[in-house]
Amino acid sequence: MKKLVIAISLLAFAGSAAYADPIKDRQALMKERGKLAGQLSKVVKGEEAFDAAPVLTALKALEANAEKFDAEKLFPAGSDKGDTTAAPKIWEDMPGFKAAGDKFLADVKAAVASPPADVDALKAQLNTIGGDCGACHETYRIKKG
Repeated sequence: MKKLVIAISLLAFAGSAAYADPIKDRQALMKERGKLAGQLSKVVKGEEAFDAAPVLTALKALEANAEKFDAEKLFPAGSDKGDTTAAPKIWEDMPGFKAAGDKFLADVKAAVASPPADVDALKAQLNTIGGDCGACHETYRIKKG
């Protein structure tokens, strides 16, 4: 019982601490997303051997990451200033931005629901998922340098 109380307390604290700094929070979420996509990309490029179990684990982690995306909490009004590459288009077109996040989540969920059996299937899924990332970055992110 004591462990349950501690666990609930930690969850409550984590929930209250979430989005304390929306710019840092969204950057951390996107860095994690990039790292996971990078792991899958290594398999597609042949830098790592295809192994269904770790691939599915990475896809599930990507799904969990995508489920954390909350456009309104991560991109509240006023969070366009500071150390960010978020484009003004986000706040001008929040419904479109949310739709881009929803498409990414749907495509990742589809990949998890139908795990790739080989590297070619993973490549097709990663092309779709990566296309979602690229389309969102093209519209909603300021290019660096």
